[in-house]
Amino acid sequence: MAGAIASRMSFSSLKRKQPKTFTVRIATMDAEMEFSCEVKWKGKDLFDLVCRTLGLRETWFFGLQYTIKDTVAWLKMDKKVLDHDVPTEEPVTFHFLAKFYPENAEEELVQEITQHLFFLQVKKQILDEKIYCPPEASVLLASYAVQAKYGDYDPNVHKRGFLAQEELLPKRVINLYQMTPEMWEERITAWYAEHRGRARDEAEMEYLKIAQDLEMYGVNYFAIRNKKGTELLLGVDALGLHIYDPDNRLTPKISFPWNEIRNISYSDKEFTIKPLDKKIDVFKFNSSKLRVNKLMERQRLAREKQMREEAERTRDELERRLMQLKEEATMANEALMRSEETADLLAEKAQITEEEAKLLAQKAAEAEQEMQRIKATAIRTEEEKRLMEQKVLEAEMLALKMAEESERRAKEADQLKQDLQEARESERRAKQKLLEITKSSYTSMNSSTTALPTDLPSFNLISENLSFDFKDTDMKRLSMEIEKEKVEYMEKSKHLQEQLNELKTEIEALKLKERETALDILHNENSSRGNSKHNTIKKLTLQSTKSRVAFFEEL
Repeated sequence: MAGAIASRMSFSSLKRKQPKTFTVRIATMDAEMEFSCEVKWKGKDLFDLVCRTLGLRETWFFGLQYTIKDTVAWLKMDKKVLDHDVPTEEPVTFHFLAKFYPENAEEELVQEITQHLFFLQVKKQILDEKIYCPPEASVLLASYAVQAKYGDYDPNVHKRGFLAQEELLPKRVINLYQMTPEMWEERITAWYAEHRGRARDEAEMEYLKIAQDLEMYGVNYFAIRNKKGTELLLGVDALGLHIYDPDNRLTPKISFPWNEIRNISYSDKEFTIKPLDKKIDVFKFNSSKLRVNKLMERQRLAREKQMREEAERTRDELERRLMQLKEEATMANEALMRSEETADLLAEKAQITEEEAKLLAQKAAEAEQEMQRIKATAIRTEEEKRLMEQKVLEAEMLALKMAEESERRAKEADQLKQDLQEARESERRAKQKLLEITKSSYTSMNSSTTALPTDLPSFNLISENLSFDFKDTDMKRLSMEIEKEKVEYMEKSKHLQEQLNELKTEIEALKLKERETALDILHNENSSRGNSKHNTIKKLTLQSTKSRVAFFEEL
């Protein structure tokens, strides 16, 4: 009996001593953090804690990655952390990384912390050659990375050799040319000096805007086989699904945008893609790794969830913005009306004051004439002289008073003219504000509405509720401003391309042709044909979905 009690007490003691927490280490792109987690926590509990610590609100782009048996995997949000196949040694290490890449960084990334994390991750992928970047673009990107780190170029501070310890170019690019580190630094610094005035976040965004047009940006590759057994690569990114030759990760052979895909499912090692058009047969491919299949399925579901969440956020933002624009429009209209009324009153008052000042000046002149006439009159008696002196004094006082009043009125008239000018300027700004509100409303509604998935419910954003009364000249001015911005953007893009071509020509003579990689050769071929990432996909999707499915199965 005593032995049984002692045994139960010993078991209870051991049970109580079981740890209720465990330690995890989170590695971001530029820092490490450690947390004490409860054993019952799910992936979402840990993920939310990390996001709160970072102050990150755009959480849908990111995930927690871990490595097991030389394979990377992502922490599931709805599964306990310790139920994953994670290492048992503490601290358990996870990497906080971007899972999904925006199609347009400038439009989709709002928070500076989100942008900074993307910048660091994309920069590392380019340097590690996970994203192919041509040499001339590598130098331009390096110059923006230097601007983000060092701020504006100062020749007295940033002297020769200041980039000697920086990793700024892929090793492939450095090995491809007979150029010393000093020669590379000289070319990077030349562009760096042109970025004066850009803050860190602006330089990082320029980096991302260039990087997002690289062919391998944001693409996850998976080894697959079609039904004929042909080995291929499946690329998954924000634009859709792309089929590649295993030796060419730059140029897809076939592309299927997300809006053409109705459903993705898998069974064992077989993946089934159902096109949106139900008249088109499904197409299938195989992957030898079940983990890859599960990862792709999770990516698809996460992508759909992300699109719906983004659509809902866009709807809420548009509704909020619509109300804000209506309020701003009302206030701007009221301000415009007040400005017009004030301007009319001031103009009338200025005219009256100006007339009064002229009248007073005339009376002062008359008083001066009277004084001179009195002085010229002969004074016969002392009494007359005294009276005359008194009149002269009074006339002088009156003349002085009239002169002062005339000067005061003249100053008041000048002030009223200035007030009138300010009122007209206020009226001009009010009209400009209305133009900006209309432009903002038109742009945000068109850009946001077209970005929504076609299968989502409509949100009934009725723009007719927001009405403005503009003259034809105002609308012409607005059109001219929009056209001017478009021309400036095109000129900037043209100038950038000219700079890239100029550098490419300049260093071409120093290239060691025998060191060119397969991707270098493929990129040069694409460039010579005028092919880019987006126009290649656009050309591929001109064919019908049915013909693309048939082509895939016959590869």
